Amino acid sequence: MKIQTAIETKINNAMTPAHLDVVNESHMHNVAPGSESHFKLTIVSALFEGKMLVARHRLVNKCLRDELDGPVHALSMHTYTPQEWLQKNSEVRSSPPCLGGAKREQND
Repeated sequence: MKIQTAIETKINNAMTPAHLDVVNESHMHNVAPGSESHFKLTIVSALFEGKMLVARHRLVNKCLRDELDGPVHALSMHTYTPQEWLQKNSEVRSSPPCLGGAKREQND
């Protein structure tokens, strides 16, 4: 199973999100073509009600423990309650370009 599909399935099953967007951003990093190592998640769930950001991220980390222990190198999380999502007008900022590893060395 593709890693992106596994992430989507696990989040959907565990959190019943009102909105879920899983973006493979591996192509923005110094990895082999077709890699599934860097992801950006946007999750809107009532499970986040009353929880601080770190508690929300812990819920996601627990859900994706196998992926984070293995093939996933980086995970950007945007976690919102349904009300917060409405206040943001259903928008998440774009990820910045990668400046780490070999890419940074090439730019110096």
